[in-house]
Formats: sequence, C-alpha cells, structure tokens
Amino acid sequence: MSRRKTAKAAAEAAPRCTVTVCRGCCCGTAKVPGVDHADQLAQLKVEFGSVAQVRAVNCLDACEQANVIVVQPSPEGRAAGGRPVWLGLVNDPDATADIAAWVRSGGPGLAEPPAILELYEFGPSRRVRRVLEG
Repeated sequence: MSRRKTAKAAAEAAPRCTVTVCRGCCCGTAKVPGVDHADQLAQLKVEFGSVAQVRAVNCLDACEQANVIVVQPSPEGRAAGGRPVWLGLVNDPDATADIAAWVRSGGPGLAEPPAILELYEFGPSRRVRRVLEG
C-alpha cells in the first residue's frame, strides 16, 4: 500500500466529528449579507484539520436559520450520548471560532459547548432530521 493510501486510511479510521455546513439556496449566498461565506468555510476547514471532517452540502432545508452548521459527534461522542447539534444564524466569525474550539475539545458527547452557542442552537423539523441523521 502506498504512503498516500496509508495516510488516507488512517485519517478515515480516526474517530472524529463531522461538521456539515449548509451552502444551499440561502446559506452561503448574498441572501445573508455581510458574511464572507467562502472564508467561513475555508476557516472551518483550516481550524479543524484532522480533528473533524468538514463537508459542505447544498441545502439543509432550514433557510430561516441561515447560515446553518450541524456538528455530528464522533463515534466515541455518540457512544457517550452525544447527538447532532444544529446551529443557526452562524454569521459571525466569533461564533465560527467558538464552534471550532468546541469541536477541537471533542464536540457533542465529549465536551460541553461554550455557553454562547446555546443562542445559536435550534431543532430542525423531524423530516429534515430523518434525512440527515438517518
């Protein structure tokens, strides 16, 4: 096995959170003015490095909460009782930094989020939860 394949396999095997960033019809567009959406996504990817997988998706169907970020626990975090945390109106670099610090500390199930993130947390519709979490 090549060195590249070995490193990729090790990274994939490492338990880590998944951070899903909505970039659909409202999130990540000019409909949310004053936010550098590309920079926000790039900042998350840099902040997390190998600690979390960051993925951009087309639409999480929670447009009234744009920009939406969902932090899914690592396998270890899920075993400890962690569940996906939906965060909306994440339009401030400080909020992005708070999310990054929490995920670096272990994320859902393993670390308490900064108290300020309670202001961003929301519950999506059951239909949306089934699609993403199912």
